[in-house]
Amino acid sequence: MRRRQETAGPSATRYPIMMGLIGMFLSATLFTSACGSGATAENDQSSNASSSASSKSGTSSASASGSSSAASASQGNLPQGGEIVKLDPADFTTNIDNPYWPMSPGDKWIYRETDEGSKMRVEVTVTDKTRKIANGVEARVVHDVVTEDGQPVEVTDDYYAQDKDGTIWYMGEDTAEYENGKVTTREGSFEAGKDGAQAGVIMPANPRDGMIFRQEYLKGEAEDEGEILSTNEQVQAPFGYYKGALLTRDTTPLEPKVTEYKLYAKDVGPVLVVQTSGGSGREELTDFTHGG
Repeated sequence: MRRRQETAGPSATRYPIMMGLIGMFLSATLFTSACGSGATAENDQSSNASSSASSKSGTSSASASGSSSAASASQGNLPQGGEIVKLDPADFTTNIDNPYWPMSPGDKWIYRETDEGSKMRVEVTVTDKTRKIANGVEARVVHDVVTEDGQPVEVTDDYYAQDKDGTIWYMGEDTAEYENGKVTTREGSFEAGKDGAQAGVIMPANPRDGMIFRQEYLKGEAEDEGEILSTNEQVQAPFGYYKGALLTRDTTPLEPKVTEYKLYAKDVGPVLVVQTSGGSGREELTDFTHGG
C-alpha cells in the first residue's frame, strides 16, 4: 500500500484520551464506510489463526551499531529515526508468514483509493522474485501499481524480508510516479545499505500497544514512522468484516501535517487506510486472493 504520512506518536500517558478519540473515530468513520458495499464474510481471526510468526519471541536478530541496543520486536528496541542498524543476512528469509501481513508469491490485494475527488485502483502483488539488497539481505519483491482511469499514476517495487523471530522488515523500494504516461519523478526510492539508507520495520513479530518504530529511512526522502495503537479493533471494508484487527498511526517528519491510520486483519494484511490530516485520502480492500 502506498505511504503518505509526522513525528512519532503520543506517549503512553496520553493513551486513555487518545484511544477514546480513536474509538469515536473508528465508529463514525472507519466502520461505517463500507457497510453494504461488498462481501461481508466475517472472519473473527481468533487464536486459531495459524502462523509461525505469531508464536515467536520478540527477541531480535539484528544488532545496532555504536551505543544503540539490538533492534528487535521488543518494546524500546525497535529501530528509531536515522539510527544505524546492522542486520545479519543469515537471520532473514523471503518466506513471510507474520499473521498480520503474510506474503506468499501470487498473493494479490486490490484497493479502492479515493482522495479529494479522484478515484484510483491499487493492485499489490507478491511476486516470485527476490532481490539481494545492498545490506546483503535477500528480500521479497512486491509489485504495487496505482492507476486512474486505466492510466498509471505510480508503480513501485517494494522489498520485504522477515527475520527469524517473525518481524517484517522493509528493505527499500524502487518507485516511479507518472503523468500522461511518462515518469515524472523517482523521489522516495531507496535501498537499505546504500547512500545512508536504513531498513525499517513494517510489522513486529509480537505487536503490542504503544510500540513505536521507524518504517524506512533515507534522510530527506523516506522517513516514515509507525505506532501501534491497538491490536483488538474491528474493521469493515468492501471485501469483508474482521475482528481482532491491528491499528497503527503512521506519520513522517517530512510531511508534518499528514497522519494516517491503518488497520490490518490477521491472515489478510492491510484492509483499510484513512488519512485524517493533511488530506482526506481513503484506501479500502475490495478483493484479496491467495497465490497458493
